[in-house]
Amino acid sequence: MPRVAVVGAKGFLGSALMRAFSRSSEYTAVAVTRENCEEMKKDSYDVLINCAMPSARFWAKQNPEKDFVETVEKTAKLLYGWSFKKFVQVSTVSARCQLDTVYGRHKAATEKLCDFDQHLIVRFGALYSQNMKKGVLVDMMQNKTVFVDGESRYCFADVDFAANWIASNLHRSGIVEVGGRNAMALKDVAKHIGSTGAFEGALDHQEIENPESDFPEASEVLLFLDNYVIPVEAGMTKNP
Repeated sequence: MPRVAVVGAKGFLGSALMRAFSRSSEYTAVAVTRENCEEMKKDSYDVLINCAMPSARFWAKQNPEKDFVETVEKTAKLLYGWSFKKFVQVSTVSARCQLDTVYGRHKAATEKLCDFDQHLIVRFGALYSQNMKKGVLVDMMQNKTVFVDGESRYCFADVDFAANWIASNLHRSGIVEVGGRNAMALKDVAKHIGSTGAFEGALDHQEIENPESDFPEASEVLLFLDNYVIPVEAGMTKNP
């Protein structure tokens, strides 16, 4: 059975990927973490999936050199230092639509590194799950200021959908954008949940190109939010 190494297996998407592969009869998944990375590097894999890149846009802006190391350099080390037949890079639509930002440029740079042979690059939009602890949805539910224009449209999708898509499409190659169809304006999401937080900033449309027919509707995020409870750790409060 083909062996798949999931780099970043403890992360938001990585943990969902491990769950998806646990249900698969086609692949055996191996978890790669910071703790076992050097040991796992010694082995060979049929597929190496990199979902360990940082996802904090503001942090990247404030720490461009560190973000370069965590994003571009670490991807290069996987590409050139590990043994595999196929490489899967988990990226973001920001690699296409946010090239005026540090975050978007670095994600685009990693795509350039990976875009050859039969490798697969998957660009996701905003992902959500019951385990999320940060991001635009959490900010709105906590009535915090969101630093983009409220008219910005996001292609929200459940993280389990994203993980299942990867696990079912390892045969594909090139760049594929995956997420919710018919992206929603953030102001409409805020209105639905009764958020009193403000929007400040430029338009930041994060829509996917050429959505496939089996992708979910972005509006499904509203039903999710109706039943979501923000984790109470770190002083966070329940959704009012």
